Amino acid sequence: MKSPHSQFDRRSALKALGLGSAAGALGAFGNQAHANSHESEPHPKVGGMDPVKITKVRSILTAPYGINLVIVKVETDQPGLYGLGCATFTQRAHTVVSAIDEYLDPFFKGKRVNTIEDNWQMAYQSSYWRNGPVLNNALSGVDQALWDIKGKMAGMPVYELLGGKCRFAVDAYGHASGNTPEEVLERVQWFKDKGYRNIRIQLGGYGSTHLSDNPPYKKAGFGDPDDRTMTPQIYKRGTIEIFKKARERFGDDVELLHDMHERLQPMEAIDMIRKVEEYRPFFIEDPFSPENIGWFKRLREQTNVPIAMGELFNSPHEFLIPMSERLYDYIRIHISQIGGITPAMKVARLGEWFNVRTAWHGPGDTSPVGHAANCHIDLAVWNFGVQEMGLFKDAAYEVFPGMPTMKEGFIYVNEVPGLGIDIDEKLAAKYPPVVYNYNWTQLRGIDGTPTRP
Repeated sequence: MKSPHSQFDRRSALKALGLGSAAGALGAFGNQAHANSHESEPHPKVGGMDPVKITKVRSILTAPYGINLVIVKVETDQPGLYGLGCATFTQRAHTVVSAIDEYLDPFFKGKRVNTIEDNWQMAYQSSYWRNGPVLNNALSGVDQALWDIKGKMAGMPVYELLGGKCRFAVDAYGHASGNTPEEVLERVQWFKDKGYRNIRIQLGGYGSTHLSDNPPYKKAGFGDPDDRTMTPQIYKRGTIEIFKKARERFGDDVELLHDMHERLQPMEAIDMIRKVEEYRPFFIEDPFSPENIGWFKRLREQTNVPIAMGELFNSPHEFLIPMSERLYDYIRIHISQIGGITPAMKVARLGEWFNVRTAWHGPGDTSPVGHAANCHIDLAVWNFGVQEMGLFKDAAYEVFPGMPTMKEGFIYVNEVPGLGIDIDEKLAAKYPPVVYNYNWTQLRGIDGTPTRP
């Protein structure tokens, strides 16, 4: 058992760190009367920590800004001690909810909270057929929540458990989009005025689909009315134009990024990247789909433009060969997609050996809890590159108190034990899930051939 002094010191430390809802973390260590009542009943410890047990794993589905977010709450046998994690797969949110509530809840019930690696490994293989966005997102929610709990028990932010800060804050990039080059440039200016040093530029939606009106397949009555159209040459010309105009207006005072989102065939993608090379992109993201992974060697031979890749990868193992062959410059992992903080740290550490830096996926369908997890890793790993971060509506800050904040292009985490973020479940319930709009992925060529994002 801990001495009365050690319990007092830990509670005092937690208070000093400013933990909101401090009763949650303090309950993990009990009061003195509770401690004394068990003086004669020693119990085993694992790794030097009391065996706090998981009592419940449950999902919370909410859409405070119109995107379905799946949050996992892991509850323990210590009053008020719980953790939160992100399990957001917005395109199949209800399927992830089922995996959490029907499978992971009974699997984790009674397991120790502190054996995170063991818990991850056993859960990962428990389905036998593993990987995939549904199972990995469900597992990620639990994994992130266990790191959150461990931080609360230790009285430290999660980044401290990962090795401590390598930087004072997290350098971010914003999204500058517009339907015309002029609109894109005005949006770049807006971000620059806010202090951003890194800005992603996109003409319209991914692939400049708004410029392809009334294609032949629609005239022929093929496909669905809401399908969008990809015209490769229009997209290429528009992207080259916005890079050229952005450099002419802003010079080299800003880093420019672009996301291709796998919209082009490999040789078309290589051609476009070669043509924007003179405008010095910070990186070009996702030039090829996972089905065309073999083209990266050809791309490396053709251009020196830095490449970011990986948000569609499910398994951390998919990064091993490309990184060892130095085919990528930035790791574009959607952390919940590969299973949470535990595997993401392994990929980040692997990247250090090959000078591949992190650029975790962080759009609107990464929940605020997921953004907090991203940033705690960003603060701790040496080979951090840049972090994607969207602009959130006020409702997000109300539902998720303690979420990371932006200042002059840097992200700051809430400096309290754990991930530093909470959820107001009553308020979250006021934002029920929305019907997912599949229009974003329903993309065709001018003859109606499906184009993979």
